[in-house]
Amino acid sequence: MDLNKKEYIDKIKKLAKEKNAVIFAHYYTRPEIQECADFIGDSLALAQQATRVSADILVMCGVHFMGETMKILCPEKKVLIPDMNAGCSLADSCKAEDLKQFIIKNSQLTDKKPIVVSYVNTSADVKALTDIVVTSSNAKKIVDQLPKDAKIIFGPDYNLGSYINSVTGREMILWNGACHVHSRFSLEALLKLKAENPGVEVLAHPECKAPILAQSDVIGSTKALLEHTIQSPAKRFIIATESGILYEMQKACPDKEFIPVPPEVTEGVGCSCNECEYMRMNTLDKLYACLRDEQPEMHVAKETAEKAVSSIQRMLQMS
Repeated sequence: MDLNKKEYIDKIKKLAKEKNAVIFAHYYTRPEIQECADFIGDSLALAQQATRVSADILVMCGVHFMGETMKILCPEKKVLIPDMNAGCSLADSCKAEDLKQFIIKNSQLTDKKPIVVSYVNTSADVKALTDIVVTSSNAKKIVDQLPKDAKIIFGPDYNLGSYINSVTGREMILWNGACHVHSRFSLEALLKLKAENPGVEVLAHPECKAPILAQSDVIGSTKALLEHTIQSPAKRFIIATESGILYEMQKACPDKEFIPVPPEVTEGVGCSCNECEYMRMNTLDKLYACLRDEQPEMHVAKETAEKAVSSIQRMLQMS
């Protein structure tokens, strides 16, 4: 179907109304996808919001693990995702079988059973092996509540785990995984931006590497960074997180300037901003087809979902 952006958006919204469907979009998706959405947010906030709506169909415009999380929390609803191939480098860096062996290996080194804490950016199978799921916004709060002598395995994001260790004084055992977007910000480029923009605050996501965080004034989840830009009287910010959030920041603060930190140049190739190619797989034509055909539909095995939801519920109780 050869339609322009407005025609697509109008048809998508009309179809959603006819089918009693609600569209959810992550902050990192394309601006036009966010324009279609009924709710915009981070992965867990969207999944939680899904439990509060009375729709028959939930459409998760994000990546695969986000659709899984939504289905785990809303097992009775039909959950659709525009492209099942929209994966996540961080989630993919930690396979359930590999984590299982990692847990066994580290359990043999102590007489205490390790507490497994996993970032929400993981597959349903990994969540099923997890004691407590965390997000970037509540990880510190939850880890602080665990016994001081507890042996904690944290995965899969090594950068986030390192940051949480540094602010809690813990020595969690870290899985060596990373988000390919947040781990490739250029320190050299950031230092250059700071020199060119003296006094301008640097806002960074804790998935970034430690040298980037060390140069940052505000470290927080995507939502926290957005809220800071809205509440701050400052007019200019340097941003070190996936560039999709700049759309929401600019919409909320049209009079402010947001300067993205570029990635490191790899093999002679670089770009002016960081984008997640998996998030960009959500397009208007795929979203329209997804609603029209009610496919692809997300499914999670019942046994896996029952185990995984327990780790999410523990997080909600501790948040």
